[in-house]
Order: sequence, then C-alpha cells, then structure tokens
Amino acid sequence: MASSGNFMTLNPLKYKASSYTTSKISHGNLRIDEETGNAAQFNVGLKLGDGKFYWELYINDRGGSSQAGVCIGHADLNNYTSGGAIIGNTFESSKILATSSSGNSSTSSYGSNFVATDIIGIAMDFTNSTMEYFKNNSSQGSFSFSGANDGTTYYPYVYCNHGLLYMNAGQDSSFVGQKTSGSANASDENGFGDFYYTPPSGFLAVCSANLPTSDDIDPAQTDTDYPSKQFNTVLYTGNGSTNAITGLGFKPDLVWVKRRNSSGDHRLVDSSRGVGVALRSNVTGGDVSEGNGVTEFGTDGFTLGSEGGYNASSDTFVGWCWKANGGTTASNSEGSITSSVQANTKAGFSIATYTSPGSGTNHTVGHGLSGVDFIITKNRSATFNWYCFHKSIPDKTFRLNTTSANFSYSNWSMGATTWGSESGYTHDGTSNFIAYAWQNVDGMQKFGSYEGNGNNDGAFIYTGFRPRLVFIKNVDASQHWVTHDSARETHNVMDTPIDWDESYAEYTSSNRAIDFLSNGFKCRTSDGEINSSQTFIYGAWGDVPFKYNNTF
Repeated sequence: MASSGNFMTLNPLKYKASSYTTSKISHGNLRIDEETGNAAQFNVGLKLGDGKFYWELYINDRGGSSQAGVCIGHADLNNYTSGGAIIGNTFESSKILATSSSGNSSTSSYGSNFVATDIIGIAMDFTNSTMEYFKNNSSQGSFSFSGANDGTTYYPYVYCNHGLLYMNAGQDSSFVGQKTSGSANASDENGFGDFYYTPPSGFLAVCSANLPTSDDIDPAQTDTDYPSKQFNTVLYTGNGSTNAITGLGFKPDLVWVKRRNSSGDHRLVDSSRGVGVALRSNVTGGDVSEGNGVTEFGTDGFTLGSEGGYNASSDTFVGWCWKANGGTTASNSEGSITSSVQANTKAGFSIATYTSPGSGTNHTVGHGLSGVDFIITKNRSATFNWYCFHKSIPDKTFRLNTTSANFSYSNWSMGATTWGSESGYTHDGTSNFIAYAWQNVDGMQKFGSYEGNGNNDGAFIYTGFRPRLVFIKNVDASQHWVTHDSARETHNVMDTPIDWDESYAEYTSSNRAIDFLSNGFKCRTSDGEINSSQTFIYGAWGDVPFKYNNTF
C-alpha cells in the first residue's frame, strides 16, 4: 500500500446531472468538461468532526455558472435552490451559495471573481464548520456555515456549465499537464500530496491515508479487533448431524442463520440467552427451544446439531455473525429499567436483555454503548412484532417481521447511554425482552438514510468501507427488508438478496440489483424496494476500511 493510499477524484457513480454523459468526466476522473448542467460529486464523504481538508481546481474555461464546494448526498446540483444542503462558491459572480435541506437558499458577496487560468484552493474545516477559498494562493476570507449535524455527510462537488475544469486533491500539481508543477514539495503536514500551492496550516490532502478510521478497529493498529474480527459472514452446507462451522475468524455472540436454497425461517441465537434458544425475524413468536440448533459458540465459528432449519442435509445456509463480549454480561442501571448487557464498545455492538416493569408509562433501558444508531428489539415471552429504531428517522419505528412502512412512536428515544420505551409496550412485569444495538464506527459499520432517484443508474451511498453485508428498507412504502452480502454474491452486479422479513429462499431479481464498491454501494435499479424516488434507511457492515482499499 502506498504511503498516501489513494487521492480523491470525481466520481461518475455518485452524481450525474440529467444531461450527463460519461465522456464528460475523463483524464483519470480529474477533468470535467462543458455541458449544460454537468455536475459531479467526489468519491469521498466527510462529516463534522472529521478534520480539515484541502483540494484545488484549475479553471481552463469558467463557463456560464460554474461553482464548487460541498453538499449533502442527494443535493440537486442542477437546481441548487431545491435539492438539499449545499455550501459553494459561484465563480463568475463571486458569491457564497448556501441552501438548506428544505431548499431555501441564500447568497452573499464573497471575494473576487474567478476567471480562466485561476487556481482555486478550497479549505474545508469539518471540525469548526468553516470554509475558505483561495484565488491563486490568496485567501478570499473564511466563513462559517450552519444547519449541519453530526450525522450529515458532505461530499465535495463541482458544477460546470459550459466550462472546463481540472481538479487536484494532491495527486498531480500539473492538473493533468495543464500547468507547470507548482511549489516544490507542496504536501500537507503529514507529507502527503503534490499540490500547486502549499495547503494552509493544519489542512490535509483528501487521500485515503488521511481519512478517519476508528483506532479501535484500524488494521494498522490492531491484530485482533479489525472489522472482519468483529463481524463476518460464513456459508456452509448442512449435513443433518453434528456440524462444526469454522473459518469465521472469532467467537460469535450473535449468529443469524438462514437457509438459502429453500424456504426456512431466519434463526437468531445469541450468547446472552444461550445456545438452544432461538428467535425468528420473519415471525412474531417469542423464544423457541431448539436444542439441536446452535449447540456451541466456538473460537472460530459455531457448532450445529441436526435441526433442519440450521443444518438440513445438503441444504445451503448463510450465517451472519457478530462479536459482543464472549457471553459475559453486566448489570446496567443507566436506564429506569435495569438491563443485563454484554457490549463490544470497539465494534459498536451490544446485546441487552431486560424484563418489562409492572407499571408506569415511559421507561429507558441502558444499552452499554456510548451512542446508538440502530436497534432491533423483541418481546421474547409473547407474540409481538419486532420493533426497530433507526437514528436517521428518529420519530418513527419499523417492524422487522413485516413489509410495512414506518409508523410513529413519538415516545421512543435513542440516547447516548439509553434508549426509550413507549408507554404501550407491554409493561406487564413478566415479559422478557432482548435488544440488539449498533453504533456507527468509522471504517467498519454505518447506519444512515438516502433518497432514491427512481433511476436504473441509481443512488450511490458512501459508507467509508467495502461492505460485507447491507440491508435496505423503504421508509415511505410497504417493502421488504432487502439484504445483500459479499459471501453469497461474489461479483457485481449483486442481484441475489435475502429478505429479513420472509422465510422464502434467496432469489435472483434485477429489481434488487446493487454494486458493492470500495467505499460504499450503488443501486442499479429504479424499483421501490431499494431506489424509487422515496426515502430509504440502510445498515452496512464492512471488512476493509476505505483507508486501506486499493481503489479510491
């Protein structure tokens, strides 16, 4: 791996204007050519707290209304007054353009006009929410922006209307041969990059070596806790007898099994409840005793008995597996209900069990993490739906066992150390519950939402890692919980999903097609399951952080 990894480039998969043609982004994705409404986002996403970054643009032809800056993923760069949050500079009128997620826009005078042969430096400070443009190394002034939050991902972008622009994120100070190279050794303070002008103090090249990855799971810093030691997927064939499934790479605490070649309920077995006890994600029932299901959690996998739902002879199966705390639990009294929790704080995953109180209204439960972004809960003692909560849609909840769209549960909350319980949720004093909780971890797992575009050239979702497993759920319509994983589907296009809410076998459908990429995934269909013009939530677990992929 090169010391700097790979540098940011234009991303033809991320954003295409309505008049876009692939020939308009060229020269190693460093040049964008003139065309009405031709715009592109870059292939990296950054959010508040990620640091300070610098990149450059060379204007060969400014065009009619070219601009550059940062924007949220689904911003409409052809119609910046109505497409989502954008912070940018309009080159020809020297104004700062700012639009909110609701489409309200404002402009303010700023600096000098940019013209042909100018080099634009862009310094984006995601730590302090400030931005600064440079004209041929002369600062045009720093300004603040607001309206973002910790969960908002911004993408550098460029809009080119009848113009011709070249970009440099540190890979080429000649702008693909358009300029004689600039300042000698114009790298960032980490020694990365080849810039025309030296980046401002503290600002870094947008290269994979500088991208945020959690220290806890960074493969360069740990031999035992990197992503594939925290979550992994295994495939196996049943033998109808004792079957030791190995090759997982760690001892699991949650094993989610599904028969692939024919119908069969999903089985979830965890080390908090113990082997021989299962829940099924596609039905409403509680705990089921299955002594011949998962019989042991091993150091490199798990062992199965003869139960057909896990191990029918000659049938094929998939197992999605997570590591918590080796089955060791601790009492957690951070909420109003005491829970028994085993947490893996490095990987942002915990399992909590608790008993509902006999009276009262709203209650909270400790989950053992420093924050939470996605929770799956189930009443283990009775026939009830599975309830899921996703931080991207904070005032709604979802049912894992059905295709139903979101519905309001205003009394639920997802806090730093606890999550909240709604007053009507079985406070009978006897029902036992379980919650599986996940937290975003840079470089390993991410939970977010995106807007579909209703196009077969579908939405691109940046995760910051190569996915191993992805689920997608339509927020606005009755659709399935669609999942793809790279163990079953080994090459793009991936079109053989499994639905978490159904018992049927995996199936092949072009209407569920996606690509797994080095830094996220891209929808390849306009279908309502994953990419109609509606809102979707997703969860993604990865095996290689973007920082260490060979492609950028």
